[in-house]
Amino acid sequence: MGIFYNILIFGIIFSTLAHVNADSSVLDFGAVGDGVKDDTQAFVKAWDATCKATTDTATLVVPAGKTFFLSPTTFSGPCKPKAVNFKILGTIIAPDKPAAWKDLDPSKWITFKGVTGLTVSGTGTLDGRGKAWWDQSCRDHPNLSSINFLSVTDCHLREIHIRNSPQTHILLMGAHGFDVDHVDINSPETSPNTDGIHITDSQHVTVTNSNFRSGDDCISIGDHCSDIKANTIHCGPGHGISIGSLGGGGNQVQVEDVHVENVNFVGTTNGVRIKTYQIGTGYARGFSFKTINFTNVQNPIMIDQYYCSKAGACKAEKTGVHISNITYDGLTGTSASASAINLNCSQAVACTDLKFNSIQLTSSKPGVQVGSVCINAHGTTTGAIQPGISCLQK
Repeated sequence: MGIFYNILIFGIIFSTLAHVNADSSVLDFGAVGDGVKDDTQAFVKAWDATCKATTDTATLVVPAGKTFFLSPTTFSGPCKPKAVNFKILGTIIAPDKPAAWKDLDPSKWITFKGVTGLTVSGTGTLDGRGKAWWDQSCRDHPNLSSINFLSVTDCHLREIHIRNSPQTHILLMGAHGFDVDHVDINSPETSPNTDGIHITDSQHVTVTNSNFRSGDDCISIGDHCSDIKANTIHCGPGHGISIGSLGGGGNQVQVEDVHVENVNFVGTTNGVRIKTYQIGTGYARGFSFKTINFTNVQNPIMIDQYYCSKAGACKAEKTGVHISNITYDGLTGTSASASAINLNCSQAVACTDLKFNSIQLTSSKPGVQVGSVCINAHGTTTGAIQPGISCLQK
């Protein structure tokens, strides 16, 4: 009897642990996946079990062939496993009307917070169903991001499709060690403020092999960022890849070591852009833009130190962010505007050590010549440069 009792108890304990530690599906926790029933609580329970698993690796699966309705939700850490996999194979949809978000967090849809060793992957889709948001003033839905990673460490986002975000598709804030790979972003060109990915207060981030089509920046990099790399990117339609806007609150900017390489810009309003407010101080330095092609891009190369969120609302200032040690190497393609190179640096604090090598930019309009514009820009050129940058000071 004693032996049988011990075996029975062991079996119950083992069964319970196995349920938590093995690959689990949100269906195991009551999710329906019919696109109508709110599956939020099932996802919360599934995450809680996965995060508390006692093995080194725990995996939570959102299965293929189903559509899960998910209200704004935060999946918090820290978790016990060294590695947590959140595998999205099906489709997850957001509430499709602003009124449905009443009494919910108006700024975030899906959030991962305080997690180490997280991988969100799969061939599934996050659909923010943002059309109703786009038709409203941005004041009514400030900074509403589809998927958010806050204060995370050594995490990954891979092979996910994200579409129709109310605003920013992916937000990284306070990330330390994060890679984004083979991600597909797709929202209409007319959708406002739908940045593909916005990175702020983060270090050691890579974005590779990804496609961005949106109504705002494909990639935007905010303040207090360092060691950010973007490689093998398609951008367009959209507003290009931007470092900034920086210094909008009059703060001391600290951004360095940003490298962008192997990018195709197609039909974007900007290509590679650095933008700062006049009231900002501090530095933006150590950037490189290499092996980039532009097709019918409005402003292929842009430094704008007179950026203002509302035209005419920003007065002239005697301060500025110091932009320095910027390399442009192997940039080719066509410009949709007459000024292919715009270096509008601060009158108060000059841009220094701008380096241009092998630049070949022509007009996308037959018979039209393109040129360069500079304000207080200092640097050097090597190799063939078209258009010439005679306004660049030594």
